[in-house]
Amino acid sequence: MESDLASTFQKLSLSSDDDALVRDLFRISKKSPKLIRSSEDEAPADPRIKLRSWKMNEFKYYDIPSPFPTLARGLFTQEIKEEGYEQDPRNVKHRIVVRGYDKFFNIGEVPWTSWASLEQHTSPPYTLTLKSNGCIIFVAALTPKKLVVTSKHSLGNLTGTATESHAMVGARWLKKHLADAGKTEEQLAKHLWDKNWTAVAELCDDSFEEHVLPYSKDKTGLHLHGINSCTKEFHTQLQPVVDAFAREWGFIPTKSTVLPSIAEVKSFTEEIGKSGEWNGEALEGFVVRTHVSAQPPTKGSASADQSPYAPGSSFFFKVKFDEPYMMYRDWREVTKILLSKGAVMANVPKSKLRRKETKVYAEWVIREIQRDKDQFNEYQKGKGIIATRERFQKWLETEEGKKRMEGADANAGLQQTGGDEAPESKKFGKTIIVPVAIPGVGKTSLAVALKFLFGFGHTQSDDIQVRKAAPVFIKNVVGLLDSHDVVIADKNNHLRQHRTQLRDATKTMSPSVRLVALNWSHDLPPATIHRLCSTRIHSRGANHQTLRPDATNSYEDVLWMFLNQTQELQDDEVDDVIEMDLEEDLESALKRIVDRLVEILGLERPTTEKMGEAVSVIRGYAPSTSTTRELGKPSARQKASGPRYFGLVPEVDLQKLVGGLQLPESGKAFWEGLVKNKRLGERSPHVTIVHSKDLEGLNGELWNRCLALAPLNAPNTTLFSFRLGHLLWDGKVMAITITDLAVSTDEDVGDGEAEREKAKAAAVEFVVKLPEEIKQHLHLTVGTREKAIAPYEARLLVGRWRNGKKQGINEVELKDMWVKGALKGLFQ
Repeated sequence: MESDLASTFQKLSLSSDDDALVRDLFRISKKSPKLIRSSEDEAPADPRIKLRSWKMNEFKYYDIPSPFPTLARGLFTQEIKEEGYEQDPRNVKHRIVVRGYDKFFNIGEVPWTSWASLEQHTSPPYTLTLKSNGCIIFVAALTPKKLVVTSKHSLGNLTGTATESHAMVGARWLKKHLADAGKTEEQLAKHLWDKNWTAVAELCDDSFEEHVLPYSKDKTGLHLHGINSCTKEFHTQLQPVVDAFAREWGFIPTKSTVLPSIAEVKSFTEEIGKSGEWNGEALEGFVVRTHVSAQPPTKGSASADQSPYAPGSSFFFKVKFDEPYMMYRDWREVTKILLSKGAVMANVPKSKLRRKETKVYAEWVIREIQRDKDQFNEYQKGKGIIATRERFQKWLETEEGKKRMEGADANAGLQQTGGDEAPESKKFGKTIIVPVAIPGVGKTSLAVALKFLFGFGHTQSDDIQVRKAAPVFIKNVVGLLDSHDVVIADKNNHLRQHRTQLRDATKTMSPSVRLVALNWSHDLPPATIHRLCSTRIHSRGANHQTLRPDATNSYEDVLWMFLNQTQELQDDEVDDVIEMDLEEDLESALKRIVDRLVEILGLERPTTEKMGEAVSVIRGYAPSTSTTRELGKPSARQKASGPRYFGLVPEVDLQKLVGGLQLPESGKAFWEGLVKNKRLGERSPHVTIVHSKDLEGLNGELWNRCLALAPLNAPNTTLFSFRLGHLLWDGKVMAITITDLAVSTDEDVGDGEAEREKAKAAAVEFVVKLPEEIKQHLHLTVGTREKAIAPYEARLLVGRWRNGKKQGINEVELKDMWVKGALKGLFQ
């Protein structure tokens, strides 16, 4: 390292505790790379300095004792090489450069955030700070003269793309704040270096990335909400110090209030939660900042609910409010669906319409899209979401809007019961909760949580280890009804016969047994459902009795089997239906079920604390049995040869898409022939990128780039977007041309922000380097007239059409049809 840097760090007093922490992180990471991992990158302010970002497995923060040597979320460290380090590794010291908060939890989410535990193990005062609705940004001293600005796990070094990362936007805002305050970056670097501090802020900028809450111009920028010491132990400055720092250096201060006791925190937040507003403004929730009690537990020994943090250390917990955020999110997702699939109510998943407000919103936004679709041009890129919502809320204040909401109120009861019969007209005794699903939706996790909350009976099909499991499962369900009023029949129940068996087994009971379905309907494109569920199966790893990931992801074949076999739930099969949302996280899904079961069964609503505890139970769940039935075992051919080709798997339902087009007679006849003769290609259409039989020259390089971007032993959640250009057919084959290949801007994709940014940069580079010859032939094969006609004919058809040789080729332009899809190695 150059002499000026060497002299800078020679004067630095390095903490032995901090150095030991980083060495522990390296040791654990080497032994258990899935537990702790890290990446090193050049600091933007000085490429000679490399910083290492550490990331812990999110699910393991809940474990007691903690497997981590630190609970920090957001940790960047630097190697300081002293003289003789080549011969003695002990002469390499480690400095903590950026230090985020320790992981903190919602009320009830872990044992030490129950109200009772907080009362016993924390000390006043309790500072409640507004939970900002943006993304976290850290500002720290790289050297006494230079700053480093990061997001939670990334320095923001994006190459090959003009897209700004979160860290880059944060750095841009920092420059503006400092200029407005009459300060320089060098002055702030010196201050943070001397104090050994990390400033923690929230980036709130709707022009960069819209979230749920809107931010006015004067509230756009970096909201400062904390200052941490860059040390192993978690120590953060009191709010008056943070607020004074914000005023001095030009940050936006975070609103806060101070309360003297846990009882008053509970009372205050429960009252705020009823409206979801504070001082007339909607809010997501509060972060409560306090300290761990210095005194030991009253019984003289550590209790199960005692905080894992050291006495006297800083300690945070949060109180989140579900509404109106869940509803606003539904509005956003409904709009995206209508823009991509067509502005008709039939395209809105039933799971999104459980609130009357959302049904009215869907009707309104359909009219808006039909009236002027251009106003939504940037919506899929995350722009205009808040403005659209505000236009709807303003319309609700009109006479037309009020009348429509009154009509929705009048019909709410009918919509909930799913028919004309009033819910009180039929008397029920016991109840069976019947999931209707495929693997990977989270049905067992939710069943475990419901059992914890209400004491329901729960029997799981996967626990039965006999060849004919169905009769045993039905017997177990009926048996549990003897001792429980409500029993969860934990099985996919994806076939009509499964639901019929449950009805038949209980039809002689009096009073009648109510069947309540948890219905994960297939109202998303099959490839979307497959991606979401396969990602979850991969994430849970071996934590399942039968369906576990393997080296080739061949469990995905099992998912396709379920997708193809599932028979849609009919209204007359069950007595009540709770429509589930496949895209929701488990916490949101649990709230959805609990809300409806409270209505249907007349149950007492669990407290926020109890709901948090249920989520904690989900995270700690492990199956009681592990069978030898490996459902996703790879075939010998897959093991030996690897994928046949790499392709994009578009998240589109071709049968609905083509079947809904107005085609000329020749196209209509050809399409009907494909449907009648079952010639619609494969269960999942794909866009071939490169085939294993054609790896000469540049295609060999392309194959390797595909392999790097879509590794076979992990689900690929990097999505591409592309436009469907023209539907073509010539009497032998029907195909759709693909144009405008780009990287998807879907904000919910990816495992953490740092991974998303790196994956996006790699995907952009992939698109830029994709040979023009490949782009010219990108297509979807809809189907071939007969088996003797190879799908390769579709590529030849598209090639002739693009080269202007259109004789004998029919075409229909597909306007404004954008789809997304992941790159995958495919074996079929």
